[in-house]
Amino acid sequence: MRVSRQGLSAALASALTVLAVSWAAGLGSTLGLQLYDEQYAAAILALAIALVFIKPRAAQGTRPLELVFDSVCALAALAAVSYLAWQYPHLVDLVLLRPLDGVIASSITIALIVIGLRRAAGDVLAGLVVIFILYAIGANLLPAGLEGRATDWQKLAGYLAVDVNGILGVPLKIGASIVVPFILFGVLLSATGAASWFTDFSLTLMGRFRGGAAKIAILASALFGSISGSAVANVVATGVVTIPLIKRSGYSARHAAAIEAVASTGGQLMPPVMGASAFLMAEFLQIPYSEVVLAALAPALLYYVAVFIQVDLDAAKLGLKAVPRELIPSAKDVARGAFYLLPFVVLIVLLFSFNFSPASAALWSSVCLLALSAVVAPAASKPKLSTLVSAVRETGLAVVDIVLITAAAGIVIGVLGISGLGFNLTLALISIGGGNLLVLLVLSALVCVVLGMGLPTVGVYVLLATLVSPALIKVGVDPKAAHLFVMYFGMMSMITPPVAIAAYAAAGIAGSNALETGISSVRLGWSAYIVPVLFVFSPTLLLLGQAQDIVQALVSAVVGIWWISMALVGFGFTRLSQAMRWGFGIVGLLALIPAQATTYGQYTDWIGLSGGAVLTVMHYLSTKRQRAG
Repeated sequence: MRVSRQGLSAALASALTVLAVSWAAGLGSTLGLQLYDEQYAAAILALAIALVFIKPRAAQGTRPLELVFDSVCALAALAAVSYLAWQYPHLVDLVLLRPLDGVIASSITIALIVIGLRRAAGDVLAGLVVIFILYAIGANLLPAGLEGRATDWQKLAGYLAVDVNGILGVPLKIGASIVVPFILFGVLLSATGAASWFTDFSLTLMGRFRGGAAKIAILASALFGSISGSAVANVVATGVVTIPLIKRSGYSARHAAAIEAVASTGGQLMPPVMGASAFLMAEFLQIPYSEVVLAALAPALLYYVAVFIQVDLDAAKLGLKAVPRELIPSAKDVARGAFYLLPFVVLIVLLFSFNFSPASAALWSSVCLLALSAVVAPAASKPKLSTLVSAVRETGLAVVDIVLITAAAGIVIGVLGISGLGFNLTLALISIGGGNLLVLLVLSALVCVVLGMGLPTVGVYVLLATLVSPALIKVGVDPKAAHLFVMYFGMMSMITPPVAIAAYAAAGIAGSNALETGISSVRLGWSAYIVPVLFVFSPTLLLLGQAQDIVQALVSAVVGIWWISMALVGFGFTRLSQAMRWGFGIVGLLALIPAQATTYGQYTDWIGLSGGAVLTVMHYLSTKRQRAG
C-alpha cells in the first residue's frame, strides 16, 4: 500500500509541476485552449489538495482507518475541485443565486483546504482560516467596532470557492503560475550541482577571513534564501553544513544557531524572489515586479551588512581564526563552475532589460542552467534524465504547501471583502493609534509579529498585507513602504520568541537552548526591527527620491549600522568601555536615521556622523597606545 501511495504521490506531484509550468509558459493559448485562468488555478489546487492527503507520512503505515480517510479526501478533492474547474464559466455567473451543485462542490473544497492546510502548514494557519469563516457567518453578533455583514453558508461557500476575490483569486494564481517555475529553478540548482558550487564559492570568498565559517553561512543563505520560499527550509538545507562548521571555528552552539537562523530569515527579504512574496506584492500594489525588487534591495542589503559586521566584530572579540586551508576549495576549482552564474544573469537581464514576466524569466533561466550543465559541466555533474524527472517530482512536492497557503489566503481576502472586516480593522488600528504615525507603526509591528508566529513566508505576507497594510496606507504611508514594513515584521516572527520557528529549527541542529538561541537571534537581527520604521518615515531607503538624498541616506545608514554593531558587541578595534559603547550606540542611531525622516533630520545626521567620527578616532588612538604600551 505504501509503495502504491508513493507512486501515486510522485504522479500527482509531477502532474502538478507540468500543469503549472505549461500554464506559466502559455502552452494553453498556443494550443488554442480557451480556458479561464481560474480553471487552471482550480486544476492545480485539485492536485495539491489530493497530494497532501496521498503523500506518505512518517506516522502512516499501521493505521488503516487513517489511510482510508486520506484516500477518500484525495478522491473528494479531485472530484469537487475539478468540478469547479469544469463548471467555472457557468458557476461564476450564478454564484450569488446559490446553485446546489456549486454549494456542494464549494463546501467540500473549503473543508478539504482547511484539513489539508492543517496537515501542510500546522494548526495556527488552519485555525485562523476557520476563525475568519466563522466571523463571516456570525459577524453581526460581535460588538460594535468588530461587527460586520453576516453571510449565510450557501452564499459564502460559493463566493469563497468561485469568485475571483476568493480561493481562485490573485494569491493562488501567483502561487501556481509564478512560484512553481522559481521553485523548479531552485530544485534544478541542487540537482545540477549548482547549489554545492555556490557553497564552495562562499567558502572560497569568505573562508580566509576571521570568523569565515559564519560569513559563509551568511552569504550562502542570502544566495539561496529568497528562492527556497521558507526560512525554516533554508535553515535546514544550509544549516546542516554551516552550523557544525561555525561551531568548529570557535562560536558557541547558541551563537552558531542564531547566525544561521538570522541569515536564513533574511533570505526571505532578499530580492529577486523574497520567498515568493515579491510577486504577490507586485499584484497587491499593481506595480511592475521590477519596482518591488528595487524598493526591497537596499533594506535587505542593510540587514545583511548589520549581520556581517556583527559576526566580524564577534570573531575579532573572541579571537577566532579563518577556516582551515585544507577545507577551502582552490580558486581554480571554483572558477571551473563559474558558468553557474550565467542562469542568474539571464534571469536578471530578462526581468529588467526585456521585461519578461517572472515566470517566463525563471523558465528560461532553468533552460539555460540545464543547457550549460549538459555541455560545460564535468561528466559526473551532467544531469541525467532520471535527475530531471526527480526534479519535476520534487518541485510538485515542494509547492504543495504554497498552493494550499495561497488558497487559504484567498479565503481570508474573501471574508475581508464580503463581511467588511478589512474596513473595520483599518479603522480600529487608526483609532487606537490616535493619529500618531509612530504609535501606529509600533502597534502594527506588534500585530505583525504576533500574527506571523508559526506561519510560512507566503502566509505571513498575504495575511498582513490584507489586514495591516491598508491602515498604514490610509494615514499616508507610501504603499511600497507599508507592504515592506509588514513583511519585515512578519518575517521577524521567525526569530522572535516565543514562537521563533527558524531560530528553534537552527537550535535543534546546533544542540543549543531554543529560547537562548531566539534571544541571540533578536540581537543579531536588530536592524530589521529599526530599518522598516525608518523607511516608512523616509522612502530614500527604498531608493525613492533624489539621487543625492538616496546616497546620503545609504552611506549614513551603513556607518550608523557599524557603530551600533560596535556598541552591541562591545568591540571595535579592541574592547570598548561601557561609556564608549553608549557613545557609539547613540551616534550610530543618529547617523542611521535618514536626513529626510524628520524636520531636523539634517542636523541629527550631521551630529551623528561628526560625533561618530570623533569617537572612532579617539578609539583608534586609544587602541594604538594600548598596543604600543
